[in-house]
Parts: sequence; structure tokens; C-alpha cells
Amino acid sequence: MRKIINNLRDQPEAVRRHILHVLTFVAGIILIILWIYSLGKNLSSPDTQAKINNDLKPLNALKANLIGGYNSLNQ
Repeated sequence: MRKIINNLRDQPEAVRRHILHVLTFVAGIILIILWIYSLGKNLSSPDTQAKINNDLKPLNALKANLIGGYNSLNQ
């Protein structure tokens, strides 16, 4: 590890900056992949599915009300 650090210190600033940008991009991609993986696991659990369905019930009533109002205007 010490050799790698010393080798990086000997590089010009432009090269060090390029390495920094590449490593930051790779770390960001890894974090995004881990976030998507954990999000998929959380959304597929039965408890989360039940909670989502309960949260959407008021929206279903609103949707039915809007459709009924639209249909009554067309008649």
C-alpha cells in the first residue's frame, strides 16, 4: 500500500486528478448498485407490499370519484 501511495505522489497533478475522478465514479456506481439491490429487497417483502396497498386505498377512491365525475359529464 505504501508503494502505491508513493507512486501516486510522484505522478503529475493531472494524472492524480484523473485517478481521483475515476475512483469517485466507480465508488458512486458501486453505491448505486447496492442501493438498487437493497431497494428491490425492501419492496418485495410482504410487509412492504401490504403497507403500499394500504397507502394507495385513498388514491383508488379518488380515482373512482374522478372517473365517475368524468362519465357523468359525458352523458
